[in-house]
Amino acid sequence: MNYDQAMANTEPGGETSNFDIQSVSRVGQILSLFGPRTVELTAADIAERVGLNRTTAYRYAMSMVTAGILERGTRKGAFTLGGLLLQLGIHALHRKRVVDIAPGYLDELARTSGATAVLSLWGIDAPVVALVQEDPARTVHVTVRPGTQLDLSASQTRVFLAHLTDHLTVERTMEPLPAPQRAELEAAIYTARRTGYYVSKLPDGIYGAAAPVFDEHGICATVALLGSELGADLSPGSPLLSALTSTAAALGAELAGREGAPNAQLRRVAE
Repeated sequence: MNYDQAMANTEPGGETSNFDIQSVSRVGQILSLFGPRTVELTAADIAERVGLNRTTAYRYAMSMVTAGILERGTRKGAFTLGGLLLQLGIHALHRKRVVDIAPGYLDELARTSGATAVLSLWGIDAPVVALVQEDPARTVHVTVRPGTQLDLSASQTRVFLAHLTDHLTVERTMEPLPAPQRAELEAAIYTARRTGYYVSKLPDGIYGAAAPVFDEHGICATVALLGSELGADLSPGSPLLSALTSTAAALGAELAGREGAPNAQLRRVAE
């Protein structure tokens, strides 16, 4: 049975069968294997990482090629993300108005802070990097690739968890953690909520600082700075953190159409 047949398989009364649900879940598992550092996978790779035999993995991959979800990769027997996902991804990003208006804010923030400015959106169960703007005056950058899914140690993740209205998502995130790690994350979430930003100290003397961007529905994005701790003033009220929180607030203000939004004022002058 191929992917299309599986998707059409229903029980009496139009209820979706357990087989259909499992097939959709498998497709999701396969797609989640791809990322900025994993652009191609063979059926053997898929089989090993998802826990399928190679024949079944190959059949899934070929059915997904037929549907446009995957396409043939550059290596023999490899698969990569297909045109349908590109089309849907662009459509999904355009629905996020924050992605359209953020570049100017990120550019200014990167220039004034001397660090890399990042906009992240919430994905399925973690933030995903959407936009990155490096300081053009610097020759060496601390940076991250668009499309990267961030882990629990990232400042952006902690800021999102502090402000997500879906508390079940927060609980699911914390549930598998050992007690000490859960307690540390709960303390970080409290700090992010109380201060309006969060600073993570990363390996090799690198910091990440993030602040929330709110639209009419709640948190819609985070703005973050990545840089070297060397010479960076990360104390409360420092110019760097003030620039970060001001940028996030201004971006949220424009999303809400408030009068104080700098880009909204520029548009009115232009009109």
